[in-house]
Amino acid sequence: MTSTYAVMGITGNVGGQVANVLLSQGKRVRAVVRDRSKARAWELRGCEVVVADVGDADALTAALIGATAAFIMVPPVFDPLPEFPEAQRMAKSIRSAVDRGHPGRVVYMSTIGADATQVNLLTQHTIIEAALSNASVPITFLRPAWFMENFLWDVPAARGTGVIPSFLQPLDKPLPMVATADIGTVAARIMQEQWHGLRTVDLEGPERVSPNMAAVAFAKVLRRSVKMDAVPRTEWEALFRSQGMKNPAPRMRMLDGFNEGWINFERSAVKGPTRLETVLEALVASTEPS
Repeated sequence: MTSTYAVMGITGNVGGQVANVLLSQGKRVRAVVRDRSKARAWELRGCEVVVADVGDADALTAALIGATAAFIMVPPVFDPLPEFPEAQRMAKSIRSAVDRGHPGRVVYMSTIGADATQVNLLTQHTIIEAALSNASVPITFLRPAWFMENFLWDVPAARGTGVIPSFLQPLDKPLPMVATADIGTVAARIMQEQWHGLRTVDLEGPERVSPNMAAVAFAKVLRRSVKMDAVPRTEWEALFRSQGMKNPAPRMRMLDGFNEGWINFERSAVKGPTRLETVLEALVASTEPS
């Protein structure tokens, strides 16, 4: 029987890369999407398309039935309610779907910091990992580092004034970062491996990157002077609330975790090959003024 690989998040960067790798290897891909109209291009490439929201346990169960392996990821919740009810609901739905759909194995895209003991924005993945940790199928928690693509939000400042406000600090502290293309590539590889029980794979890029190193990379790509400017922590809450956040504390604590070092990898991580400069070149090109 032909193997089928179910992929969630296929219309985004990571899920799309997972599917691209599998399709390039001649694998049969089942695209699990919330909106069928957004999956037309994948359907034309030969993917089976099924509609399922991560919060709909019945639909997600149907999407996982018969899958050799499943790549599961959840939509980000940047401004969660206290106690993370959104993650609690997703965790319950995913666990139910995995138990009833019983795919051959599961790769869940978690995050660096999912093992942190202090509550922060990434605790949402801690909750989902806990729900899946004793599931009846082999599961890998793939924990990628800080996404290099997060610098997309800094392109206008870098291009405009050459000064990027940084919440990551000290500015000379290198942090683990990774390109979404590398996450997708590694996830596709893991989906085709054989293992038993639960395992965790940490993933970062070829070198750790400080905010100042990112400024140097921006300067090289944009051919102009670029520097980072540390935003005082005393200003974070008012700034985040002015941007519309109602509960900024989890985001602030996540940034504290990176800055203070309690969000980090505790063991040797797999290293992807993509360098930050390569990612920035693509981000800058995608936002070129018309």
